[in-house]
Amino acid sequence: MDKEKKTEGRQSIPMERIENPEDRYTTFSKRRSGLYKKASNLVEECGVDIGIALFSPAGNPFSFFHPTPNIFLDHFENPNIELSESTKLVAAYTRNNVNQTNNRINEIETIEEAAKSKMLLLEQLNKTRQMDSLESIDQFKTDDITKYEAWLKGAVFGLENRLKQLENGASSSSQAPPNNADNSPSTSNE
Repeated sequence: MDKEKKTEGRQSIPMERIENPEDRYTTFSKRRSGLYKKASNLVEECGVDIGIALFSPAGNPFSFFHPTPNIFLDHFENPNIELSESTKLVAAYTRNNVNQTNNRINEIETIEEAAKSKMLLLEQLNKTRQMDSLESIDQFKTDDITKYEAWLKGAVFGLENRLKQLENGASSSSQAPPNNADNSPSTSNE
């Protein structure tokens, strides 16, 4: 059993300046997003304060601070400083909001993936049923075919509506929830 690699896998790219300005800015944007995501993961997993400040190739400033820039800078200037109670509350509130938002994003991504899998499965089932129904269409009565067709249309309609709801929920979850928002996932009978 001699197994050979079919691909070379991930390759390291040599670090050198990207000469094309458009390519350079695109790479900057992608790397910046990746850096922010890693910083957010570090905050969530380790409970640390973190600050990132950088400038784009066009000279535009970008930053990522957690919990807030003032708390981070105060702590950076004097690591042994004792934070006031109000500052600790602000930091705890900010950390809690970030964690809740990250958890909600993860839930939505999981639900979205499940919905996509269901849609794919339904499409495959429909293709199989279409092929089977063509072979055995003579065995069904007109009334049975009409009921089956209505059931399939209803199922597809329901799944498409659910997918739209999930997409709308994902786009609206990027906004800050109101203070009295219930962050627990809703349950529904499907």
